[in-house]
Amino acid sequence: MDFIIRFERALSHQRQKELVADHVDAFEVAQCILPMPMNKQMATLYTRTMFQKFEQELIQSTACFLELKTEDASKVVFNVSERKNRETRVAEVVYVKDSDHASCSCKRFEFVGIICKHILALFRRDQIECMPDKYILKRWKKTAKFELVSDVNGNEIKDSADPGLLIKRSTMSRLASDVVEDALMCEEGCELLSETLKSLQVKLKLLKDGPSNNEVGGSSSQTQYMKDPKRVRCNGGSKRVTGAKEKAMKRGIRHCRECGHIGHDRRQCPRNLNTPTSPSNNDESTPIDLSDPLFDEFYRMHGPTK
Repeated sequence: MDFIIRFERALSHQRQKELVADHVDAFEVAQCILPMPMNKQMATLYTRTMFQKFEQELIQSTACFLELKTEDASKVVFNVSERKNRETRVAEVVYVKDSDHASCSCKRFEFVGIICKHILALFRRDQIECMPDKYILKRWKKTAKFELVSDVNGNEIKDSADPGLLIKRSTMSRLASDVVEDALMCEEGCELLSETLKSLQVKLKLLKDGPSNNEVGGSSSQTQYMKDPKRVRCNGGSKRVTGAKEKAMKRGIRHCRECGHIGHDRRQCPRNLNTPTSPSNNDESTPIDLSDPLFDEFYRMHGPTK
């Protein structure tokens, strides 16, 4: 249950960050460091994060130098050198004339999806001011979520977020910003806004945690809590070993079978101790027959006794 709660919280946080990024791309314009037509073009097409990566490649392309290596009827090969940290790094850019396509040995476009600085240096040499459409991937554009998305079976995948949620968030953000600006004009306004926001936060929390509207079939969804499972004794478990004293206490008080009193048993009964016992075989009063053949054998082995 703790994992599920944390997973839902992380997923909600990720969706919130995506909504904020969509809001920035829809209502804010990225500031261009380099006043170049290609840079301004990509600022209007790319998302904020991908535009910042592209702009860094464009800035680094100004420090690259091209050198013609080979040229034939089908392609042209350039060596693009860059000096960084007292080291010179060389990349190879191949331009195919028939397909009008440029590729680099660094493979950044194939792995990341953004044109590398070496190809941008070639575009600057050829005075290409606008980025060709073949080098702009749809997944990095602001309009990537405007089109339909299908699964492997061709079925449309609908976005989990409300399409009008972005507009609602923008409207409420502007309203909240205006209210905060008005409240900062005086101390009473700050206190009033603070108390109102706290009260509103409690009401929104109760509204969020309350039961939802009736679903199909007339049933309403409520918060379900998981309880601990019932304890079941294992098959190989045994009972606790009890001692002799504890067993005697469970059986109760025992009485003597001879006299009926407690505190002793039949073997320790005074009545049996006072009764004279019959003489045993080892008693001195019992006569010993020395003519027994066993004594002859004993005398033969050990000699006569006194």
